[in-house]
This record gives sequence, C-alpha cells and structure tokens, in this order.
Amino acid sequence: MNPQDQAAQAIRAARAQRCTVPRISETHGISGLDQAYEVAEINVRTRLAEPGRRVTGLKIGLTSRSVQQQLGVDKPDFGVLFDDMEILDGDTIPMNRLIQPKVEAEVAFVVGHDLSQEAPTWAEFLRSMAYALPALEIVDSVIQDWKITLVDTVADNASSALYVLGNQPVDVGRLDLVALGMQMAINGQTVSVGTGAACLGHPLRAAYWLARTMAERGQSLKAGQVILSGALGPMVPLQAGDAVHASMGALGSVSCRMA
Repeated sequence: MNPQDQAAQAIRAARAQRCTVPRISETHGISGLDQAYEVAEINVRTRLAEPGRRVTGLKIGLTSRSVQQQLGVDKPDFGVLFDDMEILDGDTIPMNRLIQPKVEAEVAFVVGHDLSQEAPTWAEFLRSMAYALPALEIVDSVIQDWKITLVDTVADNASSALYVLGNQPVDVGRLDLVALGMQMAINGQTVSVGTGAACLGHPLRAAYWLARTMAERGQSLKAGQVILSGALGPMVPLQAGDAVHASMGALGSVSCRMA
C-alpha cells in the first residue's frame, strides 16, 4: 500500500471512530498539493462505492487572503460535498456525527445547468449560476487540535463535514455580493462578522475559480450542484446545545442547532 492509500485509510478510520490523528503530512509523508488531492480523491471514490451515496456539490476553502498568507499559499482549495452532508435551515445536528467542529457563514450557489469540461469564460460561468442561498458550513478536521497544514486540510477533503442551506433562493443578479454583510451569532451572542469582499474579493469570483479549476482537472460543474463559496468571516468552534444563526442582508438568514 502506497503512502497516499495509507493516509486515506487513516483519515477514513479517524472519521469513522470520531477521533483525531497527528498530521498525516508528517506521519505518512504526504507532501505537495498533488499528493494531498490524490489522498482526498481516494476517499471520494471509497464513499461513492457506498450504496446510494452521491456527490451533491463542492466547497471552496482558503478564500480569505489572511488565511492564505498564514498557510503560505496564493489560491484556494476545494473539497467534495455528499448527499448525507446536507442539512436544512432550522434543523438539529447531532454532535455525535462530528469530532471537533467549527462553523462559518457563507454564500452558497446552485448551478442552473451543466458546464462543459472546457474552462468557461466569465460570461458562460455567470449564465450557469441559478440562485444564491445563505449557508452555514460545519467544518471538522481529523487533525489533532486543528493544527493543520495546507496538505493536511486538502487531504482531509478540505475539512468538510456538513452544510446547512437557507430556505429561500435568491436570483444571483439581484445581489451586491461584495457589499453583502454577514453577522453570525451563537446562543444570541455575535461571534463572527464579515462581508462578501472577504471571500476572495467576491463570492462569485471564488466560484469561478472553482469552475475553471475543475475544468483543468477534466471535470465540470453540474446542474443542481451546490457550491459553497467560502467564509465571509472567522469560523467559530461549536459545542452541544449551541444555536447558530447567521444573517446576510438581502440574502436572508440560516440557522441550525447542535444537540
């Protein structure tokens, strides 16, 4: 078994057992983005082999310039969303599904029609985006104490866990996404604030980066997929009993409760 297979197996076991592990970049010698994405892809294929499991979208991470600088990178990363990750507005999430979860508020886009596997132009990309929704992403790393490197988070499917979608879709063209304000509260106390500008300068530009990146990898965005475009403000740790509510101006609000 090669190091990528061993690392993928270690991540799967940690998630199944709800436990943490040391950095797989160090324990399994995974170095560079190519190897990290290979580890993630191994686990994507494994999950898709499970009965009824399917991909429902993609998430973008590292869209904050400050976080990029902290990790020494100049572009985002991405992970895969599955059908069992989706939570609807107001639902309760059992903590026993998670390890050391954190939450961040972001703009979700719904793809209106398939894009070809060729790198889309900006106009082609815009035409494919049907709606926007307010969203919460529950991120959850298997790496001990969240002491991750870029390689570790990429290999761990960009630290993906769950995502919560708001109820009311809004036409993308009706929103000023750069100026869109976000305020997230836990148990009624404000814990994170931000704007659309924090997400790679514009949430649609983050999603456009994803569309072109997938085309470079011989893949494409599909109608009905959800694109989580990246955090609008700092992520915050979660505990059992927490009630999370995020307001995003004209985009509306989204909430969930941890049990």
